[in-house]
Amino acid sequence: MKYALPHSMKKKSTAAFTLIEMLVVIAIIAVLIAMLSPAFTSVLEKGKVTQDMNNLRQIGLATQMYLNDNDGAFFAPTANWMQTLHPKYLASWRIFLSPFDKRAALEDDANAPVSYGFNVNAHGTGASDPLLSDKITSPSAFILFAPAVADTNDVTFAGKAGTAVTVDKPAGTPVRGTHNRRQRINACFGDLHIENVGWTTFSSSLPPASDPNQAQRWNP
Repeated sequence: MKYALPHSMKKKSTAAFTLIEMLVVIAIIAVLIAMLSPAFTSVLEKGKVTQDMNNLRQIGLATQMYLNDNDGAFFAPTANWMQTLHPKYLASWRIFLSPFDKRAALEDDANAPVSYGFNVNAHGTGASDPLLSDKITSPSAFILFAPAVADTNDVTFAGKAGTAVTVDKPAGTPVRGTHNRRQRINACFGDLHIENVGWTTFSSSLPPASDPNQAQRWNP
């Protein structure tokens, strides 16, 4: 004998979404993506800033070990400072590659990409007369290492391990940092602390009254 299922247990048909409903859902998803995209981009940039600072910190620590072994004398003008630190003080070339640098990492003593430069004014007067660390008048303001960013619309780097990469006081007025719409940049200072600074401060374009360390920022 067959029994009929109660009406409440019968399978009900599910109505499909209408075109209007689907368009509304798609529009809502698009709005949510637009709202979350800046926050996601900001998080990614902050992660890169942290990694960039960590790379500079490791370069600074390696430099401190080098100074300890060389009576406080920095790298000579004729020396390749990166090859001086690698591999004795820094095991991998990857530390010299900024997360803002889009080039592929290489473990190559000639072609490994290098994103950071050594302050050209910290070389001293010659190969036989390198700058001594205790001769820096304001080590907390003197820039020692910083990203060697090209003066282009996009953040680009050109340094390689085979040729010593240096940085100097930026010329002109374009904003050429690595992040925050190119308005900020990381730097390792003479006392080896790492700081995230605004481009105006980095390029020492503030009046002396506003920045008492202006004269020492790029000159020992």
